Amino acid sequence: MTDSSVSRSPNGANTTPLGQLRYLAILSRPRFWFYLAGPVLVGVVYGAARVDELITPATVVLFAYFLVPANVYLYGVNDVFDREIDAENPKKAGRERRYRGQRIVPVAVTASALLAIALALALPASAWPWIVGFLVLGAAYSAPPLRLKTTPLLDSLSNGLYVLPAGAAFVAVSGSQPPALSILAGWLWAMAMHTFSAIPDIDPDRRAGIQTTATVFGERGSYAYCGVCWLLAAVTFGLVDLRLGAVLAVYPALAVAVAGTSIPVDRAYWWFPAINTAVGAAITVGGLWVVVHG
Repeated sequence: MTDSSVSRSPNGANTTPLGQLRYLAILSRPRFWFYLAGPVLVGVVYGAARVDELITPATVVLFAYFLVPANVYLYGVNDVFDREIDAENPKKAGRERRYRGQRIVPVAVTASALLAIALALALPASAWPWIVGFLVLGAAYSAPPLRLKTTPLLDSLSNGLYVLPAGAAFVAVSGSQPPALSILAGWLWAMAMHTFSAIPDIDPDRRAGIQTTATVFGERGSYAYCGVCWLLAAVTFGLVDLRLGAVLAVYPALAVAVAGTSIPVDRAYWWFPAINTAVGAAITVGGLWVVVHG
């Protein structure tokens, strides 16, 4: 039985306003929303010197933008230029959806980019490089001519873009740039997280002729690469604050645990949104304690 009230395009996509919004929500990967919004909270907390600096129009708007529109931008660009590759990716038949040419996607991506520019103009000029960097790397990762995701090591390196929201938030609150060591540590963490998330895609990417850090290193080599990057991230954070380094030490331990057991990586991959949220919450609460109690 079919519902004649549901309008569908020739490619089978639901074209009702509600259907398009639902598709954009799935495209934006709700499980991963806090990968961009979480760093905003960290940047706000560690940039604030007083409690009244935590919740301001700038911090609220930054959090709201990186919670949803930024994810629509990032994953929208990714899905448009990965259309052929995703035809071989089993993840797209489960928790995610395949892009099939829906016109709403480029419209939403453009709107999200323009919204970021408007947001940047409302922030201090010293925050602009963080916003612009996010837009540039977010596009360059998936879109030609650079398409960094198909260049081993550069695909991993470019995913430091997940640290950029924290930089923008820190500047918006404190008026100064964040410590370089904290950015380096976050960048190393993001590099490892990217490659770990690419391990389940090794076989589909190889069948599609795509080279990534994970396809070059293979599963075992990728575990080692992730473990080293996460270890360096923990050590670097430890140079900023030993407590931060201790919290981040959970990641190299996880890499060893997954590599040394029979746990399928495509199963372990879906644990990380919860793990990352818990670690981010611990870091944020620690920073809040300092702000509140001096």
